[in-house]
Amino acid sequence: MLKIGSHVSMSNGLIGAAEEAWSYGANTFMIYTGAPQNTRRSPIEKLKIKEGQEFMKAHGISDIVVHAPYIINLAAAKEDTYAFAKEFLKLELARTKTLGSEYLVIHPGAYTSATLDEGIDRIVAAINSALQEDGPTLLLETMSGKGTEIGKNFHEIKRIIAGVIIKNKIGVCFDTCHLHDSGYDIVEDFDGVLKEFDELVGKDYIKVVHLNGSINVRGAKKDRHANLGADRTNPRGEDKIGITAIKKIVANPICQNIPLILETPWLDKNTNLYKEEIELLRGN
Repeated sequence: MLKIGSHVSMSNGLIGAAEEAWSYGANTFMIYTGAPQNTRRSPIEKLKIKEGQEFMKAHGISDIVVHAPYIINLAAAKEDTYAFAKEFLKLELARTKTLGSEYLVIHPGAYTSATLDEGIDRIVAAINSALQEDGPTLLLETMSGKGTEIGKNFHEIKRIIAGVIIKNKIGVCFDTCHLHDSGYDIVEDFDGVLKEFDELVGKDYIKVVHLNGSINVRGAKKDRHANLGADRTNPRGEDKIGITAIKKIVANPICQNIPLILETPWLDKNTNLYKEEIELLRGN
């Protein structure tokens, strides 16, 4: 079964997010509990959780995903920034559980003025201080390799997971744009990329996939998403991954029965292609 959805807004709480997802023909979705660029969050009692869960149950929507804000840096070299990131991670995991989601996706972090080894050690320590046996699973997103960000290759992901104590509460979110931009050949050899990941980390750790095109050539390390199958007539530029490759990825057994989430660009502030892209991936 394909579980396909997109990032949707929480401006009207969980019920608004569920209704928006349904309007796109989705059967799953991803939310931020507040703006992804900051850590301001509305009280949990204002998020209309019961209404949203009732709507999802009635409309066959399940396995929703929560994404932590981008600015949380679990590898931060500055102690005050690091301490805040650790505490906010605990709060986000609690909010994720209350929302009824099993998955919280997070960008692992950037080591900035420290070293890669120090950054990985700090990420591991932060995760171990936050994970609980009865809580959601934390998913490390594969990254594109900008600057000093960690998670740009499978070896770094492996090192983080190796240090996590509660292994059944850690996982990975594959991002097609990030994988491509970091240098992995998902266009011509996704099976080979998956084989490498399985040998290093274990494919069972893959719990969510972000389906995005990229305006960059492979290995550019820039992280610029494109609409699926975009061409030179698209204002967001040509997609260097291509719809043929994305469809092949979706057809892979690894993508069955896990949330597949679109983070493709909006054409303008009022227009996205989520409905059309979901239909395209379903073959409608």
